[in-house]
Amino acid sequence: MAMAAAAAASSQHLGLALITSLACLRGRAGAITSAASKSCRLELDKLVPQLNAHGALSGFQGSRGYILREPICRPRSLSASATTQESVRGPSQAGPPSTDGGVIDTSPPRGTRDFPPEDMRLRTWLFNNFREVSSLFGFEEIDFPVLESEELYIRKAGEEITQQLYNFEDKGGRRVTLRPELTPSLARLVLQKGKSASLPLKWFAIGQCWRYERMTRGRRREHYQWNMDIIGIPGVEAEAELLSAIVAFFSKLGITSSDVGIKISNRKVLQEVLGRSVIPESSFAAVCVIVDKIEKIPRAEVEKELTALGLPVEAVDTILRALTLRSLDDLEELLGSDNEAVVELKQLFELARGYGFEDWLQFDASVVRGLAYYTGTVFEAFDRTGTLRAICGGGRYDKLLSTFGGVDTPACGFGFGDAVIVELLKEKKLLPELNHEVDDIVMPLEEELRPQAAIVAARLRTQGRRVDVVMGNKKMKWAFKHAERLQAKRMVILGSTEWAKGSVRVKDLSSREEKDLPLEEL
Repeated sequence: MAMAAAAAASSQHLGLALITSLACLRGRAGAITSAASKSCRLELDKLVPQLNAHGALSGFQGSRGYILREPICRPRSLSASATTQESVRGPSQAGPPSTDGGVIDTSPPRGTRDFPPEDMRLRTWLFNNFREVSSLFGFEEIDFPVLESEELYIRKAGEEITQQLYNFEDKGGRRVTLRPELTPSLARLVLQKGKSASLPLKWFAIGQCWRYERMTRGRRREHYQWNMDIIGIPGVEAEAELLSAIVAFFSKLGITSSDVGIKISNRKVLQEVLGRSVIPESSFAAVCVIVDKIEKIPRAEVEKELTALGLPVEAVDTILRALTLRSLDDLEELLGSDNEAVVELKQLFELARGYGFEDWLQFDASVVRGLAYYTGTVFEAFDRTGTLRAICGGGRYDKLLSTFGGVDTPACGFGFGDAVIVELLKEKKLLPELNHEVDDIVMPLEEELRPQAAIVAARLRTQGRRVDVVMGNKKMKWAFKHAERLQAKRMVILGSTEWAKGSVRVKDLSSREEKDLPLEEL
């Protein structure tokens, strides 16, 4: 007993010393961060051996700090803003799972996002614009599982995406992955439908994608992507339709061709150059993956990687010189007027003139896209200031279905992420003000009138009006402030005198006029 009492007294003394030295730190279980003053850190370091002896530390987290087993004191509040931003915590900040009922880390996993109401309103607005443009072009919406078979994404082209999978073995021993993109899922669905699908198919999807990659501005480890695809059309009229949809979307949001451009090329350009350099066709996909990095890494690194594939120095130089071409006339001079890539690109630009978006396009031979399945036209939308990564991209993939066991089928499409476009809209000050709004606030003045308030609310909702019923014992002052926050159009007030006459008081919140109305006239 005496030893236990002494241990308790020692713990109390240690706790007081710890509280004194950590007065400037966060008052909850969690990391004691580098935000602490130097003197506090020195005091804490002195206490560490004693803390460990008493089991008060659950481990040392590198340079990020110690993890306390118990809160020193309870927090007064949790920051509401913690869930509104993308998590930027490093792996070293993730402590062991809490099993003692302490305060959990409220941030989402690194690279992911929460969507509180204000962010969800923006996401809904963006997705609605995706859907409206898709509908204008006669596309039908589809969807697929977020969890797919791993083999759908494992290819032999050295694609970067294969190293970025969130993949694992499920409890049935199957290799699965969170989808990193949507096109292979689309291909699987087309094969599943088989001959029952009447070509051409014009499908669109809006889905969440997952990639474990380095994060930059506009790039997270999860994002939502809008895809539009046309299956069954071999001509470039399909690409022209897709590009027209992209331009229509930009225009709908107030973005112009002076803000955004679309780089266009054709995989067959590089294919022809490789053929002239007597490079085997088996190297083509791997070369595309490397060349796609040309704006991301130094030219010397690109040369080094191409040489590592076994390409002669002369061939590497020829490839890189061809990729500097920026006009169709120069391309025609290099490859000839009857070259397939030249013919297709000229047709595409002619269709763009017909649609009225030629000023958005520019030929750029360096655009090849990094995914192995592209076979013809490729394109990327970019902001003309050069501060953001590609806004969207896509192209033709006529051989994708055959890689999954089907037959070669002409197809093209694009993917358009949700992150970069929001960054662009912020820069251009084009984000709309999206407030939470209702039409009517229903306010019972007495608790006994709550059933009658339910009758009024139900009647208004059947008319399609958005109604918020004041719950709890609230005063009129609060109700009016609440109505202002929600930008309500009317306040419907239930008082016992008015209800006895079969009416309610309706206050127009814009004109401030009020009158009693019978229930049937609401």
